[in-house]
Amino acid sequence: MTRPFLQGHSDPTVQPVPASVVEKVDAADTTLQNPKWAVISIGANLGNRLETLQGAVDALEDTPGVRVKAVSPVYETEPWGVAPGSQPSYFNAVVVLKTTLPPSSLLERAHAIEEAYQRVRDEHWGPRTLDVDIVAYADVTSDDPQLTLPHPRAHERAFVLAPWHDVDPQAQLPGRGPVADLLAAVTRAGVQPRADLELRLPE
Repeated sequence: MTRPFLQGHSDPTVQPVPASVVEKVDAADTTLQNPKWAVISIGANLGNRLETLQGAVDALEDTPGVRVKAVSPVYETEPWGVAPGSQPSYFNAVVVLKTTLPPSSLLERAHAIEEAYQRVRDEHWGPRTLDVDIVAYADVTSDDPQLTLPHPRAHERAFVLAPWHDVDPQAQLPGRGPVADLLAAVTRAGVQPRADLELRLPE
């Protein structure tokens, strides 16, 4: 499936990806047999948030069977589900990748990356050093409690939809429709683009 992840954007704060980088990424695809596309949401609200998100992007690229295709702009987001001001704000971004890993293996890798950054799961909606969530995997839909696909709350979260729309304005959330329409239906309150921050595509 061809998707315009690395095309130009209408948002002037989004820098176009150099053609040399696109060529390098496409060349790397030859090492993957029959890859599937996947969308990963990353977020952090403890420690050096930008450095942590960059580390997550690099760790995904370092995963055998994974090639990072695009990284969204960074958004600063009020924490979800808690009283205002009770936690530091999040930095959030979306990573689009191609992978030959099945969803279960990609989930294991996501958890391993979280654990490398001392992610603690002792409090629902608690602060996180790092969140790595699979938003969508190809057109797969699944009610598996271990990994529900697509992510059951992605359609209502601007901090997922906005950066995803930035990297792929024609994106579709399986079973929910165009990301652009979903984004138009939710509030962007508490979700702000940070044009002064940038995550790098892995070399």
